[in-house]
Amino acid sequence: MRIFISRMSALGDVICTLPTACALKRGMPDCEIVWGVDRRFAGIPPLCSSIDQVWTVPKKLSEAREEGRKLGHFDISLDMQGLLKSAIATRCVSADRRLGCHWQREGAGLFSQKVLPDPTSLHIIDQNVDVARAVGGEGDRAEFNLKPAEKDVEAVRSRLVDVGVDLNKPMVLFNGGAGWVTKRWAPENFVYTANAVTEAGGCAVFLGAPNETVIWDELVEAGLSRAHSMIGKTNIPELVALVDQCTAHVAGDTGSTHIAAALDKPAFGVYMLTRPERTGPYGQRHRCLTLDKKELTEQLLSEVFA
Repeated sequence: MRIFISRMSALGDVICTLPTACALKRGMPDCEIVWGVDRRFAGIPPLCSSIDQVWTVPKKLSEAREEGRKLGHFDISLDMQGLLKSAIATRCVSADRRLGCHWQREGAGLFSQKVLPDPTSLHIIDQNVDVARAVGGEGDRAEFNLKPAEKDVEAVRSRLVDVGVDLNKPMVLFNGGAGWVTKRWAPENFVYTANAVTEAGGCAVFLGAPNETVIWDELVEAGLSRAHSMIGKTNIPELVALVDQCTAHVAGDTGSTHIAAALDKPAFGVYMLTRPERTGPYGQRHRCLTLDKKELTEQLLSEVFA
């Protein structure tokens, strides 16, 4: 059995789709899973032990068609994104059956048959697993099988030391960014919590993409002290390694929150526009708090320094 999964982007969404591959492997241990992904996020699927091959889908359609043919024939093709770009990727490969998630848009429904989720599947990850179940996958609770590469762990630990982090102290990772500005917690709220972590004897470390260095300036202006910046200092596989080193993670609805949940790290989510019961860190609804910075900080400190 050969199965193609198309989940092109973005970071958090790719993470949230990994359990689809895990459920397929659990139900059909001998199946071969090939994952099609945008080059920007191609560093994630290789870190999942349930995925056998990763195809970085070219932007140019003619190249995608040519490379897709070389992948060989598939028994099943799954469009797990439901957008035109992910649908096109599935059409670039040969497959007997073509199915996909139920939230198909941009004409994606013309390329594959949608799988309706179980009514009890509220979280998007459980809905992803429902697609796997429809073709023989198994799993009552989602698994991610995500593990950072040892070389990335070593590189990240070295950089943490370089920026002044004491690796013997509890380390709380903060992500002040998000895909939408409206998903971001206010800088002064992050500052309140981060300063409380350092005062309690831990290390507060901020992560982020290279284009988010301005966030650090905003935090410092808002009163951040004795924290450390890893913003712009990791690629995506190293980001997984960085999250793997933390004691807890604090952020809004963004990719690193889902990485933390996938690595079974306490993930405190600040949710404003999106619904945590649908897109919060998986299995950690109790850590998706209100906008009250004091409430979040008290719960965080009670867990980290218990």
